[in-house]
Amino acid sequence: MFSRLCVSKTTHPLLRKTATLLAVLLGLCLLINACSVNDDWRTASRESAGLAPIPADEPGAVIQVYAAPAWSWRGWFAVHTWIAAKPAGAHEYTVYEVIGWRQHQGLPVIRIVLDIPDRYWYGKKPRVLADLRGPEAAQLLEPLEAAARSYPWPDEYKVFPGPNSNTFTAWVAHEVPSLQVKLPWSAIGSGYIDQWQRSSP
Repeated sequence: MFSRLCVSKTTHPLLRKTATLLAVLLGLCLLINACSVNDDWRTASRESAGLAPIPADEPGAVIQVYAAPAWSWRGWFAVHTWIAAKPAGAHEYTVYEVIGWRQHQGLPVIRIVLDIPDRYWYGKKPRVLADLRGPEAAQLLEPLEAAARSYPWPDEYKVFPGPNSNTFTAWVAHEVPSLQVKLPWSAIGSGYIDQWQRSSP
């Protein structure tokens, strides 16, 4: 009887801990499944979030830097960043960004095109990290363009540690400090430039 009590006292706490751990793991699996089962990047919103000024209402130059949660479960801890700009009098924005899956299509990962500046990032609403307008923005348009086109890794992409979309935004911010962009901690890959500089001869 004594031996049975000893086994019971030593075994039950272990069983309870094991059951708790299994419950937590099961809960995480269910949460991940619930967040992803209906996700489809092909149907996710890419509409304007209404954050960029309409060119007809803002005839002056504009530069904005955006961040939005990354696609799928990655958005829990990481963001995708990009830059949009237009000169005075322009009716459209130029969007500057790096997109990883372009690499699989044999294309440069850097993308510089006329586009909607403040698109949802596949269902995730962006937020504005920097907003420059008028003469302040106008004087930075050429340096911004030059920095974007001199990005050192136009054909390379790696989620971690970089180079990735946040590496690109960090590069432009480094080359054009007057943008005064402070990237969030979740901009994984933004520190890749520091590693690259330290390893360069």
